[in-house]
Amino acid sequence: MVDEPQGADQTSTMPAEDAPGIVGYITSKFQESKSARLTHEGRWLRAFKNYRGVYDSTTQFRDTEKSKVFIKITKTKTLAAYGQIVDVLFANKKFPITVNSTPVPEGIADTMHLGVPGEEQLQSSVGFPGDGKELLPGATEATPMESKLGGLQSEYEGANLIEGKARIPNQPEIYPAKETALRMEKLIHDQLLDSNAINVLRHSIFESVLLGTGIVKGPFNFLKKVHKWEAGKQYVPYNKEVPRIEGVSCWDFYPDPDATSIADCNFTIERHKFSRNQLRNLINLPYFDEEAIGECLSMGSNYMNEYYEDIIQSYDNASGNFEVDRYEVLEYWGTLDTHLAQEIGLEMPDNSSPLDQVQINAWICNGKLLRAVLNPFTPERIPYHVLPYEINPYQLFGIGVPENMEDAQLLMNGHVRMAIDNLALAGNLVFDVDEASLVPGQNMDIFPGKIFRRQSGVTGTAINGLKFPNTAPENLQMYMQARQLADEETGIPSVMHGQTGVSGTGRTSSGLSMLLSGANLSIKTVMKNIDDFLLKPLGEAFFQWNMQFDEDNPDIVGDLEIKPNGVS
Repeated sequence: MVDEPQGADQTSTMPAEDAPGIVGYITSKFQESKSARLTHEGRWLRAFKNYRGVYDSTTQFRDTEKSKVFIKITKTKTLAAYGQIVDVLFANKKFPITVNSTPVPEGIADTMHLGVPGEEQLQSSVGFPGDGKELLPGATEATPMESKLGGLQSEYEGANLIEGKARIPNQPEIYPAKETALRMEKLIHDQLLDSNAINVLRHSIFESVLLGTGIVKGPFNFLKKVHKWEAGKQYVPYNKEVPRIEGVSCWDFYPDPDATSIADCNFTIERHKFSRNQLRNLINLPYFDEEAIGECLSMGSNYMNEYYEDIIQSYDNASGNFEVDRYEVLEYWGTLDTHLAQEIGLEMPDNSSPLDQVQINAWICNGKLLRAVLNPFTPERIPYHVLPYEINPYQLFGIGVPENMEDAQLLMNGHVRMAIDNLALAGNLVFDVDEASLVPGQNMDIFPGKIFRRQSGVTGTAINGLKFPNTAPENLQMYMQARQLADEETGIPSVMHGQTGVSGTGRTSSGLSMLLSGANLSIKTVMKNIDDFLLKPLGEAFFQWNMQFDEDNPDIVGDLEIKPNGVS
């Protein structure tokens, strides 16, 4: 659980009788998203089943089938894709986000140099746009040169700095826009390290490979305990407000069913599974209603397993038919009509219309409204980042590796089972015995050196061995074809996860290099998705958090842009 953002001044003072209005609204949205998500849940269950290597009730076996083997190629491909992505992103021990100044920075100089005596008189009297001497709207005098330093004014106070490149050799120069960008990048990297962001991203990337979609939530305000020792080894810890992110499972994420991206969502709902202690701890977070939480605790647990939770638990031989001592808490981020917001006591701007909508964050449990505030972020945003492994053009949820190779996995399993069942017959002799040709009362056990006694005067062979045709080679050949099909469907050739005995193009170093280069195209597409849907929005969210909440670093104001480096 992540602590909620502080800094929201608009809290809810809802009367108890008005709370069911918004509670019913959020519950209806939750049911709407839940119904629309059923198809995706079926895809995720099949993907998880193939990854774990288990058969479910949809797989019907004939009575004559003995083998129920499952070839876990899906798991191999999934881990290979996940390992390669993580190795690319975090191989150099540096988070793959950089902060650069824009090509033409506004409000801050790109280059400045230290002026020499008399240089001011050498400046041309003919002005031009962007020379730093223009009158800004509402200004009564030209823009002072100090403003071109952005947040570095105090550091270079008193220095005779002139905008532009130096005209004299070896004349000192500074780059305010670039220096501000480097400081912001360093600050964001430090905050990501504090929030254990690499582990969070690994979890989300794995779920995007497995189920097709990974989700990261945040950043939110969090009070971090900083350990400090003063002179004499006196331990003096203190709390520091830092941003923190967390991974959210797509099983718990219920977005607007009509949205194709997080930017299109009118709302998102996260389903929490809280213990009694976790629910009680919400009292310590900003703007939660202590009385409502107490009522929820007194009403008892209300969490009910969804059908997919019972199915997943059954894969681990764990029965899902037991009472769950947990509380279901729904966290809503999205729009709300102004009249509903006013009913629960949220203060609206003076010029707001009853037809307007506002962005809010609300938590409900057991029919009680635990928290309701206006969206505290500036600019307003839904604090979730949704990463598709492979883009599904008309859906928010993406497509993962197991789904791409679902048919190939089915073919591999079927042909290997057929080969094993055939070998069970072809590998043993079946005997045809003519008992009328043998002396009665003999033991029919067969072993080396066994002697059967025949009746006198009877012609023909009394015991015949029958051998069934061996069709295993044909089935195994089809298995290999299905495995090659899995390579093509996923874009992950077997050589990338350690397959030996490579033949054909991969036998030479140049041929192997061609194979790997072709395989990298598929991973580059995935990395581009990570750049566009996760790293860049996450970096921008950290930048906006620092602009809104960080008061310890006033020198990081500038015209900056976030650049993800996953592909590069």
